[in-house]
Amino acid sequence: MRTLREIEALLGRLDECVADDLEDQDLDFKEWGGGDKAGFRKAVDWAICMANGGGGVVVFGVADKVKGRAQAILGVPPEVDIHRLKRAVYDGTDPKLTPLIEEIRVPEGTGRLVVMFVYDGIPPYTDTAGRGLVRVGKDCKPLTGTMRPKLAASWVGEDFTAEIVSGQSQTLISTAAMETLRRAAGKQNAPTDLLRLGDEELLEAVGVRQGGRMTRAALLLGGKEEALRELVPNYMWTHLRMESDTDYTDRADGNEAIAVALARILDRISANNPIHTVVDGPYHFEYRTYPEVALREAVMNALSHVDHRIPSPILVKQFQERIEMTNAGGLIGGTTPENILHRTPASRNSCLVGALLRLRLINRSTLGMQRIFSHLLMEGKETPFISDLAGVFRMTFRASPVSAAFRFFVAEESFERGIHLSVDHLLILNRLRVCDEVTLNEAARLCHRPEKESAAILAEMERSLGYLERSGEEIWRLTPDLGARLAEGEGRTPAQRSLVAGSRVEHALRRSATSGGPALSNADIRGLTGLDRRQVNRLVHRLEREGKVRIEGHGRAARYAWVESADGGD
Repeated sequence: MRTLREIEALLGRLDECVADDLEDQDLDFKEWGGGDKAGFRKAVDWAICMANGGGGVVVFGVADKVKGRAQAILGVPPEVDIHRLKRAVYDGTDPKLTPLIEEIRVPEGTGRLVVMFVYDGIPPYTDTAGRGLVRVGKDCKPLTGTMRPKLAASWVGEDFTAEIVSGQSQTLISTAAMETLRRAAGKQNAPTDLLRLGDEELLEAVGVRQGGRMTRAALLLGGKEEALRELVPNYMWTHLRMESDTDYTDRADGNEAIAVALARILDRISANNPIHTVVDGPYHFEYRTYPEVALREAVMNALSHVDHRIPSPILVKQFQERIEMTNAGGLIGGTTPENILHRTPASRNSCLVGALLRLRLINRSTLGMQRIFSHLLMEGKETPFISDLAGVFRMTFRASPVSAAFRFFVAEESFERGIHLSVDHLLILNRLRVCDEVTLNEAARLCHRPEKESAAILAEMERSLGYLERSGEEIWRLTPDLGARLAEGEGRTPAQRSLVAGSRVEHALRRSATSGGPALSNADIRGLTGLDRRQVNRLVHRLEREGKVRIEGHGRAARYAWVESADGGD
């Protein structure tokens, strides 16, 4: 990938040649042309073209057929906002692309050029209408139907962490970082014979030191801080203790090797991760607000999957009531927040991830994400909220109380019946702790599975495990005994009561729509939920904003109908 310094050097050659002569497979110069809408549309096309061609740089504000720097550099208007441009490219591409966009200040034209760095991913990429381009030499060619499968089959991703770095191993490796790496791997039961190897031999054995030469992955595992700052310049983490959404009381930054960074970040989080004691007869059980295993897996997920090509730190913001973990580099390979639990993920840092797998510091496939969910769910806590917006991955943990009844139930099922509840079982049971019923459609969304697979899980929980009973053709509820057991000593919070009401309303509206029945009135919904008129209005308007409900009529004559598209498809 060209750097800004290299591009600035090329601009100095415009007096001796036209920009077109400087272009290549990974570099193009373009005039901005037109207003925001037209310019943004062109940027989307060029981002798609470069991504399908293996990545590259587009410099906006230069006429590519004009000789002479003063005449060729037209610039980009000052009102063109680079943040809006980045969002336009993200919104206009499928799968989503998140370019890095920078400015170069120049004395000619409008005084600024806009430089768009487009990194490779997993092609083919198109716009939201399905149209695509691909970089071939210095041209963008239409991405035809016959080219698309060939492009996907021939893709070999660029792995930043696999690149060889300059320097001798002895000057790059930190003995202290390697010892921390061994201790962390030892706690995860990594092979003893592997951990007994010397520093260079260990890195060689896990595939990050090749032929005596160090890769960036080797630095990330056991490099000195000064070497990491020089050779992996975008790698950094920041932990903030937040007083409000905009102010923090304490901050720490670091760029140590991964095992050291993991320990430091977890230590800082643990300093404000309260312990709650649950008394059961003579026994006292202690539970952290945020389970330590879930936190460790989440931090390792950020450290191993961050996109090191983007200058943005791994950011951990710890509020009084939540923790947000953010890293540059969105989900790739078709993984989304809606299917992340069971989809085999693609990795942008294959060399690093392979080494971490051998050291057992991360888990294969989706087990890491399932461990995060399971350790929260088995204590009756909320699952994390996951978002992937404009190429930024964020996982948010909410502080929620432990459910003693549910935690004891999970433990007893394991020790007394030998039943180890899966993340799917836990998701459904926790839903039914706060909602009286669950439909097949809801279970599929909860478990990130197609309805056919979800139906099999519900049937197992009904017939084999004895947890559920049918309440309708595609409706399940807890058996009375289990429902009473899990509710013991617990009441529903206002948020949970709202969830129960919303679930009932959604099911009633969906059932009425599929059976050809009439739309429901405010009075109908009051009868279903026990809410008052004002609460029903708020609930229905929320469902309308979510695209689930269509409101017909006004005032007391208003009727509420389910929107068929809200059910989606598998």
